Amino acid sequence: MPRIVHLSDLHFGAHDPLIVAEVESELDSIKPDLVVVSGDFTQRARTEQFKEACAFLTRLRDAGHEVIAVPGNHDVPLYDVLRRFLSPLARYRRYIDDTLCPFVEIKGAAVLGINTARSATFKDGRINEEQVQLIRDTFAKATPGLRVLITHHPLFALPVGEHELGEAVGRQELALDAIVEAGVDLLLAGHNHRASTHSASDLVTRAGPALVIQAGTATSVRVRDEPQSFNLLELGSDTVTVGLLRWNGQRFEPGVPARFVREGDGWRAPRQVAASA
Repeated sequence: MPRIVHLSDLHFGAHDPLIVAEVESELDSIKPDLVVVSGDFTQRARTEQFKEACAFLTRLRDAGHEVIAVPGNHDVPLYDVLRRFLSPLARYRRYIDDTLCPFVEIKGAAVLGINTARSATFKDGRINEEQVQLIRDTFAKATPGLRVLITHHPLFALPVGEHELGEAVGRQELALDAIVEAGVDLLLAGHNHRASTHSASDLVTRAGPALVIQAGTATSVRVRDEPQSFNLLELGSDTVTVGLLRWNGQRFEPGVPARFVREGDGWRAPRQVAASA
């Protein structure tokens, strides 16, 4: 059963070095088949912050971990206006990945990342028609297995605070049509610094049966009502187990995983399973 670790919102430059080290230790223990990072590698897209993020990724790869990543809005310069509009992701492409929409296949899953970070809408994300077509074309050619789509910004309006909803990705309708047509099973995102799992059709009726999995911030000191965390996904042909590992001040503590079972065109509401399952 393939396993994916889902990290997000590392925010190097506003990170806790102790937590970074513990993330690396946990990954070495888990030995996932793939590490997903759904954006915001840096706090302010500065060169020294990208160098720290690059060193982190180098350590992961040197330890044998395969990594796929997409940029986030914090990886676009905010205050350097010239760079923000002329070469917004130049540093990301130099230090993290020259490919902004990467694709990888592992046993049992095809995983595609889409860049939703934009210069003009710094905080909010957008998807364009070319990317929508890329989703359709890529998954149409992929080998059988679960279809996993990674974005930094959620495709849906999800909570960012107790009484506040974040914005859905721009051109949401185009994106939702594409994920339904492409048969996308899992939607992984971050941005809100809050971990959660939803059925896409419960959020937007037309969204289809995909499972929406949000990651909290893994290593940033800027948290929103919950501690740092990351997700551990275990993938079966018709099951997905979602485990959340939360920072307790000294280490990442696993909670009780939730198992989702595909029935017909959708995923059945989760039931709790033993942590050792």
